[in-house]
Amino acid sequence: MQEKNFTMSQMPPLKALHYFDIAMRENSFSLAAEELNVTPGAVGQQIRKLEEWLGISLFTRHIRQLQPTADGLAYWARIQPALAQISSASRLLRDSRSNGVWVNMPPSFAARWFARRMSGFVAHNPEVALHLNSSAAVVDFNVEPVDLAVRYFDGNDSTLEAHLLCMDDARVYCSPQYAERLNLRTSADISKTTLLHNTLHPHWENWLQRFSGLSPNGQAAIPGLYFDQSLVAIEAASRHQGVLLTSSLLTEEEVADGSLIEPFSDRLHLSKGYYVVHPQGATLRPAVQALKQWLIAEAAK
Repeated sequence: MQEKNFTMSQMPPLKALHYFDIAMRENSFSLAAEELNVTPGAVGQQIRKLEEWLGISLFTRHIRQLQPTADGLAYWARIQPALAQISSASRLLRDSRSNGVWVNMPPSFAARWFARRMSGFVAHNPEVALHLNSSAAVVDFNVEPVDLAVRYFDGNDSTLEAHLLCMDDARVYCSPQYAERLNLRTSADISKTTLLHNTLHPHWENWLQRFSGLSPNGQAAIPGLYFDQSLVAIEAASRHQGVLLTSSLLTEEEVADGSLIEPFSDRLHLSKGYYVVHPQGATLRPAVQALKQWLIAEAAK
């Protein structure tokens, strides 16, 4: 019995380690509490429990500010790879015979491209349980239970196997009524419009410099509205609020039903695109491989 107690005492409180890992990653007890679905006080309690076991301070606490100590940073650097390995091994064992697929996508891609097509995948793969998470954050395969992700980037990441679904470009869209009302005919007519800016395609400055023929002062004089979500900006354009610079991938439905048109033919070719990604060298379960190949085939159409 004494030997058992001695052995157990060598292990720090595992729950506290988990809370500490998330608190360090988020650099906030409050954000860690949101992720864990507990109160910030519960996070603080677990951190103090770990500090008592270690006999050191992991954080310096100030009013509305949390700062990891040097010991805390060094300790996290040592244990984080092991925690990630435990998470990965546990997830692989749990999912080894599972037909579930967990996939992460940007919200705009999920809503405007994938949602219109996913019934086709389900119809041909009824045995696969699809779990979709839409988030603008870059997924961390080491800590998140995700099999595949669609990522908008340039395709360069040595830790990932990335297969291009489609390269992106930026095109000008507005409603037919808006184009007719302002008599939009050539790119120089952009000076008559209101520019709808969105964070996914922040390329108006480049487009104006290349195609508008306006002076810098003329470009700066064009009024604008700013949106942090492409979906809202697309809706605003279809409701005659201005001209939008975005991807054809996200406007398929509006172009098809005629609520958006391209008033100008000038397009910006971009260095980014949509890629389906997973960790380099990962062995994909049949259900995951099926979804990956389906995404590639759908994009090729």
